[in-house]
Amino acid sequence: MFEKKITLIVGATTNPSRYAYAAAEMFHERGMDFIPMGIKQGTVFGKEILDLRTKPELKNIHTITLYIGPANQAEWIDYLISLKPKRIIFNPGTENPEFYRKARFSGIEVLPACNLVMLSTGQY
Repeated sequence: MFEKKITLIVGATTNPSRYAYAAAEMFHERGMDFIPMGIKQGTVFGKEILDLRTKPELKNIHTITLYIGPANQAEWIDYLISLKPKRIIFNPGTENPEFYRKARFSGIEVLPACNLVMLSTGQY
């Protein structure tokens, strides 16, 4: 059976000058499933940004793409790993060796890469 590949955008924002917004736009334009999550409220391409601080229960997350820097990741690492994604994309500026270690230990693929480049070049 075909599995939907839902991507969780962590650090989502309504600010069009941010890379997280550009990622949401690319997912939207390609008709790909995504869930925006962050600490900012608002709507991105018809989807309400889920409040990261509430640690909502989510199922069937295939990929997490990070847009929050290492200094702001610590309190979310265990929660994000608990979502059991297949992979986590660490976009430029989000690299975190401790997060990598914990994710790999949990059987999650770690990709230090640029989500925008991956989508643009068909590597997603």
